[in-house]
Amino acid sequence: MSAPLKSYRSWLLLLCVIGLPWLATAQSYPVKPVRVVVGLAPGGGTDYQARLFSQKLSENLRQQFIVDNRLGAGGMMAYQTAASSAPDGYTLLVSTPVYTIVPAFNERSPHHPLRDFTPVSLLTKAPYLVVVHPSFPGKSFADMIAYAKTAPLNFGVSGIGTTIHLGAAWIAQATRANIVIVPYKGTGPALNDLLGAQIHTTFANILNVAPHIKSARLRALAVSDSERSTAMPNTPTIAESGVPGFDVTTWHGWLAPAGTPPGVVQKIQTELARFIHTPAIAEKLAADGGEAVGNTPAQYQRFLTEEIARWRALAKTTQLKFEP
Repeated sequence: MSAPLKSYRSWLLLLCVIGLPWLATAQSYPVKPVRVVVGLAPGGGTDYQARLFSQKLSENLRQQFIVDNRLGAGGMMAYQTAASSAPDGYTLLVSTPVYTIVPAFNERSPHHPLRDFTPVSLLTKAPYLVVVHPSFPGKSFADMIAYAKTAPLNFGVSGIGTTIHLGAAWIAQATRANIVIVPYKGTGPALNDLLGAQIHTTFANILNVAPHIKSARLRALAVSDSERSTAMPNTPTIAESGVPGFDVTTWHGWLAPAGTPPGVVQKIQTELARFIHTPAIAEKLAADGGEAVGNTPAQYQRFLTEEIARWRALAKTTQLKFEP
């Protein structure tokens, strides 16, 4: 046998030996309960989805996936809990937009999802609607911006540093319109003031405002996603209405601590993808205002990279300051 062939076979054997533990781990995974850490309180949309997916994984993999709500520090308590856990697939983190906003607006932040975690899958996303009171004179998003260039436009947002807040700031920066951002403690109070014509507009979840749109108590002008919503296909996107590239959604994905074996990560993603597009799950997500995604770890990593870059660019162009 020639020396090059011997060398090739030696390297091939070495690669197989290195890969065998990962393969064996993935084949037997999970052998004990898995903790799914959520940084939000029980009862909300993110918690509901985490429990829905955890239940399905428990059924399919015949091992418990247990949701662990760790509240505090705007989701950072959950982040730290999961990041410091063993990278063995037995602790997972439910990720939301806050984990891409924090490192974008604070470059000194010790938290960075692409350094501290391995992406598993972006599971769902949900767009927002720009809605106005029916008494508002504009009939389109372009009309609303034109109005805001002649008079102040009060734009209600839920919270500071949320995707809704940053989406409004993006519109203000891109259009140079006179948009006054009015922060609220939640979507409910903002909607109440909009229904009472106390503010001009807000972002809202499609599910939350659909009854008001149907009853003509509110009017939808645009959707925040890069593509039109299947729930409201006749409503144009903000991107096609005057703000090119605009793409702001709320979303829900899963991460594993950095160093988790690739085979384990792939097994979790495969199992999630197996049921996330089934009619039963799609119906449940739609009832909560979400849309199924279920992409690959590589695709989710690209998504996270793009999200951080998008928010970092907004931080620089708006010089917006807040404590995430």
